[in-house]
Amino acid sequence: MKLLSTQSRVFIVLQSSIPMATHLFQEARRMDFMGKDSAWIITNSISSFLDSMDTSVIPYMEGALGIKSYYSNSSSSFLEFSTQFQKNFKSENPEEDNAHPGIHALRAYDSIAVITRALERLGSDDTNSPKMLLKNILSSSFSGLSGKIKFEGGNLPNSNSLPFRIVNMVGEVYTELDFWTQDLENPFTREADGKNNGRNTTRTLNGTVIWPGYLKRVRKGWEMPTDAKPLKIGIPANTSFDQFVKVDEAQIDHDKKYTGFCIDIFQKVLEILEQNYSVPYEFHPVVGTYDELVDCVYNKTYDVVVGDVTILASRSKKVEFTMPYAESGLVIVQETPEEPHKAWMFLKPFTTKMWVVTGALLVYTMFIVWVVEYRSNNPAFRGPWKSQLGTALWFTFSFLFFAHRETIRSNITRVVIVVWLFVVFVLTSSYTASLSSMLTVRRLEPNVTDVAWLKATKSVVGCDGDSFVKKYLENVSKFNRADIRNVSSEYLFPGEFQSGNISAAFLELPYSKVFINQFCKNYTATQPLNRYGGLGFAFQKGSPLAADVSEAILTISVTPPFPIQPQWRIRTESGCETIYWDSLTCSFSELNLYLWLYKQFL
Repeated sequence: MKLLSTQSRVFIVLQSSIPMATHLFQEARRMDFMGKDSAWIITNSISSFLDSMDTSVIPYMEGALGIKSYYSNSSSSFLEFSTQFQKNFKSENPEEDNAHPGIHALRAYDSIAVITRALERLGSDDTNSPKMLLKNILSSSFSGLSGKIKFEGGNLPNSNSLPFRIVNMVGEVYTELDFWTQDLENPFTREADGKNNGRNTTRTLNGTVIWPGYLKRVRKGWEMPTDAKPLKIGIPANTSFDQFVKVDEAQIDHDKKYTGFCIDIFQKVLEILEQNYSVPYEFHPVVGTYDELVDCVYNKTYDVVVGDVTILASRSKKVEFTMPYAESGLVIVQETPEEPHKAWMFLKPFTTKMWVVTGALLVYTMFIVWVVEYRSNNPAFRGPWKSQLGTALWFTFSFLFFAHRETIRSNITRVVIVVWLFVVFVLTSSYTASLSSMLTVRRLEPNVTDVAWLKATKSVVGCDGDSFVKKYLENVSKFNRADIRNVSSEYLFPGEFQSGNISAAFLELPYSKVFINQFCKNYTATQPLNRYGGLGFAFQKGSPLAADVSEAILTISVTPPFPIQPQWRIRTESGCETIYWDSLTCSFSELNLYLWLYKQFL
């Protein structure tokens, strides 16, 4: 049967005869369709016969919900009719044990009452007038046993517009739970004697439903996993980042065979679900792309996919995703530019030629000062020739900081020093600006974080070919297929970068965090270029487990000490910190250079 291959366990019997309905429920119970988490609903075509049905048949329907036409069973006229009806019925059918009048008996009685009243109003002269009889019938207006009798436009109002009783089959009888009307704002209304005595404004049934199997909790209406038929879970067998899902076939221990961040989340979710019901399951590693995994759920090969599956609009049309347990987005990872040796960074603002020219100017100025002051008989520049040269050199250099102690006697020397100070001012300003730029602004190199630049230069980019990223780069970003290189493992990316096979890598945000935290000294990542739905578990459409799992994920996310962060499974290198560059980011590690310079000049 096709019903055996479907997981839905909500059945509605719209129209059936009593023998057919009896046979249907007998077969449904035999095939275990009346078992755990099934829900059956019968319409008025069947429930209207419950009052006159053989009580041995009702147990087959145990747990079913039904709607039953409402009529007052407490009025004096009904009680009088019911007593007489049961007496006559039992005398004619002594073998029957259910002699209560149903809605059809009441409507038959009211039909006779309409005709009787119409005949009584006929005069002696028009007893043979069918038109007058019809007129009297259509003008009837009274409260019958089945409800208000009043014709409108030649017809009785639609009986479906009347309030209905909501009944529940329990044992050999049925119990009345509440009333239902067509008022969408307030569907459940208590009625009695044709008057509204109270209203149930909660939009929930007033009574407790007893479901098949005599269970009082709300049924899922779905075939739930059992030990004999556990939940079939597909997981990615070969992931690029095994911190999320890792399958180790060599492990005998089931708990060690399937590990990773996603598995940890799922196990925590199960702990919450098992507070209400158990979920037996079994993992099935699947070799293929993530789209193929989603298709396996869509075609009912597996009940759910547990793994690092990104929630996309195209996938949501096929499966039902849970709430995301991790954020997602597309990030570009690139190598950090090779920096010069920090110890000699202070020499980089000037070229070698510039340093030579600066030194020559210093020596030339020193020589002019020494000659002029020597001829002026300045005692500070007298003495042995080595002392004279040292004094001249020190004076020229210390004058930059106004730390000189020697006095100047010649005006020519003062003119030379003024020129020297002007030159030094220009040099120091240029040096300070260049060094500051090197320490705070990245050197102007081609920006591989720009997608347009990558496409314009036909740079080869790497990505995980099993994820949606490859199709995104081809169909949305319009990269040439030849410029996209599939990298199947996180450990292969450094080799691809170093060999020059790729200029940049496109990774999903959780993967980029793992990669950068492991190789932070050599790589940087951009801010996410696009945002997606996050990582979630994929269930079959209509599965009630999806809602329960989503609720459990929300519970986990706000319950310490189990924060939902991918960093659980990340092995960070010593001294690594995650660095995400934007166009104005400053490198924090340059502080080491300042500390070194400070120590050198102490």
